[in-house]
Amino acid sequence: MRHKSLLPLLALASLLPAQTVITVDAAHPGPAIAPTMFGIFFEDINFGADGGLYPELIKNRSFEFDDPLAAWKVNLPSDPVKGIGLSPGELDVRTDAPLNANNPHYLHVTALNPGYGFTNAGFRGIGVTAGAEYRFSAYVRTQGPSSLHAAILDSKGHEIGTGTLTGFDGTWKRYETVIRTSATEPKAQFSIFMDQKGSLDLDMVSLFPVDTWNHRPNGLRKDLVQLLADMHPGFIRFPGGCIVEGRRLANRYQWKKTVGDISERKTIMNRWNDEFDHRPTPDYFQSFGLGFYEYFQLAEDIGAAPLPILNCGMACQFNSSETAKLDEIHEYIQDALDLIEFANGPADSPWGKVRAQMGHSAPFHLTMIGVGNEQWGPRYLERYKLFNDALKASHPEIQLIVAAGPSPSGTQFDELWSYWRAHHADIVDEHYYMAPQWFLSNSNRYDNYDRSGPKVFAGEYAAQSAGVALPTNRNNWQTALAEAAFMTGLERNADVVRMASYAPLLAHAEAWQWTPDAIWFDNLRSFGTTDYQVQKIFATNTGTRVVPSTPRAENGLYTVASLDDRTHELILTAVNVSGDARSVQLQLIGVTPAGSARVTTLGTSDLSAENSLEHPDTVAPVVSTLEMPSATVAIPLKPNTVTVFRVPVH
Repeated sequence: MRHKSLLPLLALASLLPAQTVITVDAAHPGPAIAPTMFGIFFEDINFGADGGLYPELIKNRSFEFDDPLAAWKVNLPSDPVKGIGLSPGELDVRTDAPLNANNPHYLHVTALNPGYGFTNAGFRGIGVTAGAEYRFSAYVRTQGPSSLHAAILDSKGHEIGTGTLTGFDGTWKRYETVIRTSATEPKAQFSIFMDQKGSLDLDMVSLFPVDTWNHRPNGLRKDLVQLLADMHPGFIRFPGGCIVEGRRLANRYQWKKTVGDISERKTIMNRWNDEFDHRPTPDYFQSFGLGFYEYFQLAEDIGAAPLPILNCGMACQFNSSETAKLDEIHEYIQDALDLIEFANGPADSPWGKVRAQMGHSAPFHLTMIGVGNEQWGPRYLERYKLFNDALKASHPEIQLIVAAGPSPSGTQFDELWSYWRAHHADIVDEHYYMAPQWFLSNSNRYDNYDRSGPKVFAGEYAAQSAGVALPTNRNNWQTALAEAAFMTGLERNADVVRMASYAPLLAHAEAWQWTPDAIWFDNLRSFGTTDYQVQKIFATNTGTRVVPSTPRAENGLYTVASLDDRTHELILTAVNVSGDARSVQLQLIGVTPAGSARVTTLGTSDLSAENSLEHPDTVAPVVSTLEMPSATVAIPLKPNTVTVFRVPVH
């Protein structure tokens, strides 16, 4: 199906001559391509962290939600679970003598008779796999019952795994056991019950997969990290965008509260909790089990440069626009200075010691920090200047990324860019959530940018099939193909564009707030969308130097070429947005083919095609080879496709 927004280009494509010639001039290589060119942007939206990348299966494990018993319920006599919950008792949330000051609430459980039980519903259910192991742990304080039992229940209430905590000594202490499940269940529940009369206190109740990424006890969900690793991203931006700002400054992201012992990380409401009337999520909070240490670890694991974004003293300007006074900004600046020490400082420095105590004595090699997310206006510039003066004086080696506002054009955008050019900013972060046609029309956006001015970070972009953040947006091949055409212009202008990332990254199929998104998942499954596949094909096929190619963006055909000095290959990416196959001749200048080309083709004639949990490979890359007997050869370009040719050369 051809979408109406592509018709002007398709009409032009019909006027092409019988054969198009793509010329690649490797004799005159252009600018170097930064290893950070294509990366990933992570934000805790759409249950991306808790309930997603961070695989804790218990929701509200520390009883710190606004409703302290959110996700918890007492088992009823009708629950068909071997008598669990048939006994009377009481749940009571208390704050006297808590586990610690950052985690003031805990659950006081009283069983009037043996068999009293209560259940956690998880994040839209609990996903478990047959034969897998899950670590059940909790902080317990009691001088009464000597044991605490737990059961993982399938959707019909049948036990599919059990475990027991025992050995309590009357003080707050963490206990754990491992539960092995006998069945696969995407909608399990977790039931805790007491087989003795009495009372006890509980906090940090956890059910955590043993098999995490790199087998870490507080590790990440393997299938989601694997999808990220498969992209070979040049960087990972974290912890997000608007979530950095918060609706109010009190709700902003504060990295120091996300490191150290997970039981001492203070839970706060997620700022996407009630952002959209069409998708209210009152149960959306941040436990910070996934904190800055884990983000740095993730970056290191997948070979990506870490890019943390810090609050500059301004809450989200779309919400309260609350702003810290100028004489209060020193606190925010100190957070940035301390973060550099946490990431790069020696293990005996104050914040380097925190990193080392968490298990990473070596530095994380931080080279860049974002100051603010999507700010604009004179208040932002005043505060940025204070950041710049302090950080450049202490750490001139750290590049600072600054905002260009929320839109790709307009008065705010122009005023910010004028300031950044005059003050020689390092990298400017541009965002564009626009219609597919905008991406097709703007592949040449950076052709005429000042080569001596600040560099560009295309920090957030995604084609919106219906409208910005509308719930009817789709991740289909139309949006992905338009983004691919645009990305040829990003890579072609590598002397200006240093970084680019699609956004948002993750979305839970039953708990999302924003569409479209790169990766969707439920409690057990995940898949990369068509847009993910485009990001992956570009990120895994980027050379080290741009070489000129023509045509660059004409008549529905978009091209970019590079040389890869590491593999001695010439890489040509051709995006054909025409609904017809193209008869194309490739002419290489300055290099000679040294063997067959590896050809990767991504696409479909159906622009409405989507990948899904049930059909994750509806649009997936197909790999073939192409004989290259000479520097001039006919190459196939199928309709509505992204095709990458990797040609060994000498």
